[in-house]
Amino acid sequence: MADFSLMWPSDCPREYKELSDESCNDLSLELFCSRLSKKEYDRNIIFTMLRQMPSSARVVKYRVDVFDDILRHPALRQNIAALLEQLEFLKSLHKHARDSEAASIWQIINRLNELDSYIDCVTGIKTTLEGQEIHSEGLQSLLALVRGIHSESGFPALKEDIKRVAGDTAKIRSVTLGVNLDRTLAPTEVGVVSINNKPYSRAGVLSNFYEFASAKEGLHNGSENASMKFHTPKDGSAVGVATLKQIPGANGAFTGLARVYTSGDGESNPLMNNLNGVITDMLKPVVRKLNDVLAKYVDVSGYSLISLIPELTFYLRWAELIEKLTTAGVPMCKPEILPESRREFYAEGLYNLKLGLKKADGEPLDIVLNTVDFRAERRIYIMTGPNRGGKTTFTQAVGLIFLMAQHGLYVPAKRCMLSPADCIYTHFPADENRTVDLGRLGEESKRMSEIFSEATDRSLLLFNESLATTNFEEGLYIAKDVVKALHYLGARTIFNTHMHDLAMHLDELNQSEPTDSAVASLITGIDNGQRSYKVSLAPPCGQSYARDIAKKYGVTYGQIKATIDERKTH
Repeated sequence: MADFSLMWPSDCPREYKELSDESCNDLSLELFCSRLSKKEYDRNIIFTMLRQMPSSARVVKYRVDVFDDILRHPALRQNIAALLEQLEFLKSLHKHARDSEAASIWQIINRLNELDSYIDCVTGIKTTLEGQEIHSEGLQSLLALVRGIHSESGFPALKEDIKRVAGDTAKIRSVTLGVNLDRTLAPTEVGVVSINNKPYSRAGVLSNFYEFASAKEGLHNGSENASMKFHTPKDGSAVGVATLKQIPGANGAFTGLARVYTSGDGESNPLMNNLNGVITDMLKPVVRKLNDVLAKYVDVSGYSLISLIPELTFYLRWAELIEKLTTAGVPMCKPEILPESRREFYAEGLYNLKLGLKKADGEPLDIVLNTVDFRAERRIYIMTGPNRGGKTTFTQAVGLIFLMAQHGLYVPAKRCMLSPADCIYTHFPADENRTVDLGRLGEESKRMSEIFSEATDRSLLLFNESLATTNFEEGLYIAKDVVKALHYLGARTIFNTHMHDLAMHLDELNQSEPTDSAVASLITGIDNGQRSYKVSLAPPCGQSYARDIAKKYGVTYGQIKATIDERKTH
């Protein structure tokens, strides 16, 4: 049970690659985490998991099926939310129970509470999963595990034992302390006089003090009676009494104040340590009884369930968000996972998740859906189109689909099939502050070199307006070499650029090396001079878009000449 995971099949190694800080930023991971939860703890968990990219198709399919079960059953999600609260409580108990400074009696009581909460968690998971039609290997394995724990750990007997021994400790309601004073009336010692089965009442304490203050003799003759002796263990040690040490004032003289200390440790709450030891000693029969009970359940541990908290949090928060998106009418689908070796990707009705979130928030958006695929004859895309025509939005959308699918989530599309990428590498415009030393072109070139030193033919590479910071001739020269290298590498790539000439030489690029991965041209569409944000497989428009815009706004030579001639006639 300790190694069980809802994200990693038991027969697979837990291998992943971690996204770089640049890729996390380019894909807006922090934005999505902020939308998933208001709790910093949840956001940190989700962010950490999102940047850890598994690439095994077996692992990804395992996750996809688990998430599909959770998303399809609202009642299951509701019960999981309740179980998360129980597991968080169990986590706090487990942490407290490991406190080595606690006395035996308190450790045992905490252990009892931990076991009681553990029983509730196991029973809750079992009842929840048995009440739903689940198909995923992960949740079915979890159900089999908790059924085994429930039947083999003697839960009914344990529950009765907890109830019985908890009743013994519940009888302790108060502790009576005695304080010795010196000739200056400064406290010198404090000790436990008795442990009681009834609490002191405030009224009773005040009444007794009033009777003492009103008495003629005021001061009691003697110090002890049969019920007013400091507790002393049978071995004769003075564990029942703690000495009070006077505190010197600023001039070195004693102030008359005092603090409790013990010879072993005078600074770590010695009064409480003393009480712990005395109470444990006085309750040795109860402690022995509790230990005898717990000895029967020594192998029962709830920590393995606690390890599921991050995974359940991840799945639950994403399920809540995706349900919100589908309710708003934007498509989300379960991805079909292909073997890694195929290096393919197909998405129909693809859009950027950011747009879906805006629509779910009530913005009246008409989201444009696109279709794209990667296969041998078009594994590297050079994407061109007008400024603000959707190139960056589309490039990021592809990265987000891979990221979400490989974590088992539904993706923003109507249909999706993909071979998992071993990692996502992005090359978006850099922050100005990062280019001071190398210059923009130097910084961009350095990051490209780093990407090629790590990427494989199973990676996903996303270039966004790369090399746009230099002059056209220099940028085009470097870009041609970069695309030739991408063609040779064979990784699925989108290279979106303002350099239309780059996509006009596909034959030259594809003949540079004999590989199984061809370069193709994608364009963002133009409809009657307007940006349509529709992406299609076609040669670059080049100057055609400028001609369309010029014609729409009446700034072609013929239109301008006609306007001038018309003015002359008037």
